[in-house]
Amino acid sequence: MSTATLNLPGGAVTLMPGPEIAQAGPWNRTAYAAAHVVCDPLADNDPWIDGVVDWDRTLAFRDHLWSQGFGVAEAMDTAQRGMGLSWETSLELIQRSTRIAQAHGHLIASGAGTDHLTPGPDVTLDDVIRAYEEQCEAVEAAGSRVILMASRALTQVAKGPEDYAKVYSRILSGLEQPAILHWLGEMFDPALEGYWGSNDHMEAMDTALSIIADNASKVDGIKISLLSAEKEIAMRRRLPEGVVMYTGDDFNYPELIEGDDQGFSHALLGIFDPIAGAAARALSQLAAGDTEGYNASFAPTVPLSRHIFKAPTRFYKTGVVFMAYLNGHQDHFTMIGGQESTRSTLHLAQIVRLANDAGLFTDPERAAQRVRHVMATRGVEA
Repeated sequence: MSTATLNLPGGAVTLMPGPEIAQAGPWNRTAYAAAHVVCDPLADNDPWIDGVVDWDRTLAFRDHLWSQGFGVAEAMDTAQRGMGLSWETSLELIQRSTRIAQAHGHLIASGAGTDHLTPGPDVTLDDVIRAYEEQCEAVEAAGSRVILMASRALTQVAKGPEDYAKVYSRILSGLEQPAILHWLGEMFDPALEGYWGSNDHMEAMDTALSIIADNASKVDGIKISLLSAEKEIAMRRRLPEGVVMYTGDDFNYPELIEGDDQGFSHALLGIFDPIAGAAARALSQLAAGDTEGYNASFAPTVPLSRHIFKAPTRFYKTGVVFMAYLNGHQDHFTMIGGQESTRSTLHLAQIVRLANDAGLFTDPERAAQRVRHVMATRGVEA
C-alpha cells in the first residue's frame, strides 16, 4: 500500500501503512472498549439539542471491536453519555447492541446512571435511587451486565459518604448480575468532583472500598478513571477477593494491564476505540508471554492517547471520532452536539502525526484525503 504526504501546520508528514492486524488469540485479561456513537449528519434536527444516531455505522463499529476480541462497554462517556446522548437514545443503543452480542456470544456491559434526572435543589436521595433503579432494570431487561455509572445528581444531593453507601447498597442489592462500578474523575466530568463524599481521592477511595466490601457478591469489579497509576494500584491492592480492577487510565494503561508481582488490572478504556488493532495485538502478545512484544506494540500508542485525553479531558471524544473517520469507520467527521469543534486545528494535526507514529492508519491514501477535507474547513491547505 502506498504512502501519502500531508502539509500540516507545523510541518509535512508522510502517512505510512500500519502493520497487518493479527487474529486475536485467547487473552489473559478482560478488555472492554468503550465505543463511540456515529451521528447522522443529514438528519433534519438541531444538533446542539437533539442527536440523531446513524444506527448502521454505530453498530458496525461495535462489530469491528468484537471482531478484534474486545468486549463492548456500551453507552458510556465515550458515546457522549451526558454530553449529547440522552438516556432514551442510550437505552435504544444498549438494546440494539445487546441483541447482537447475545446472538453471537460477544461480551457486553452497559452504562446505567441517573442522567435522565436533572440535578437541582428539589432532588432527594430517594429520587436518585429511583433513577438508578429505573436504568438498571432497563439494562438488565435488555440482557446486558450493568456498569454502574457515577451520578451527577448524587454528587449534588449527598451529604457525605454514608449517603453514597446507602444508594450503592440499595442499587447493588437489586441487581441480577454483579455490576462493574465506575469512578469517573472530575478531569473527565467536572460535575463529579467530590464523588464518594470527599475531594481527597484517597479518602474517597476508602469510602468506595468500604461499599465494595459490604456488597462484594454484587460487584464484578471497579473501573477507575483518575489518570493516576499510583492511585489505581493502591486501590487494586485493597480490593476484596473476587473483585477485579478495570483500568480506566488512558495515560498509563500498558503498565497497569501488565501488572506487577502483586496483581494486574483488566481494562475498560476509551482509547481502545481508536487503537483497537494495536491493542488487540498487544493483548495477544501478553497472553502468549511475550512481554517485550506487548510493550513494543503498546508503547507508540501512549503519546497519542495522552494527547487525545489531554485537558480538558472531557473533550477526548473528538479525537476518538476523528480517528474513526480517518480509518473509514464512518463517512464524515460530524459529532452529536457539534463536538467536532471542541479541539483545535493544531490538536487534530498532532493526532495525525502521533497516529502515524503508532502505525494506526489502515489506508494512508484514504486517511490523507480525509485529513485534507477536515483541514480545508479550517482554512488549511494540507
